[in-house]
Amino acid sequence: MTGYATRYLSVAVAATLALSTSGLVRAAELNPAAIAYKLPDQIPWGPPNKLGAQTAVVVGDPSKPGFYAEFLRWTKGNHFSHPHFHPNDRFITVISGTWYLGSGNKFDPENGTVAMPAGSFVTHYGKQVHWDGAKDEDAVLLIVGEGPETATSVDEN
Repeated sequence: MTGYATRYLSVAVAATLALSTSGLVRAAELNPAAIAYKLPDQIPWGPPNKLGAQTAVVVGDPSKPGFYAEFLRWTKGNHFSHPHFHPNDRFITVISGTWYLGSGNKFDPENGTVAMPAGSFVTHYGKQVHWDGAKDEDAVLLIVGEGPETATSVDEN
């Protein structure tokens, strides 16, 4: 397994555990030199943006070169990005809800999307046009990649 894949799996496992263990009782102190963690109520969610999405960066800085991991919550209510692309590949796990994906320049959330239920894994390839969002329920994603993370809009036809 490559170093990048190992880092991704480590972040994915830690993130899944953080989101699913809110009811567990801690029985031991963990060595902070060995383990860092955030419980669900400690995840630093930002406010919803104009597209209806919230982010919480948990590793690295997506605006700078290097590895990063972030949660993205598409809020319910037909909130979607419009056709765009990113410079680098991004690896995405659907943690909860249903996330909808479309590709190409034609923006059509009603007829042009494929549903990705919780547990799905998706790769957004760098420089390839896509768009995505949520319909009738929130969708929480774990996104990992190499920064800087930017989005370039494209003309819709």
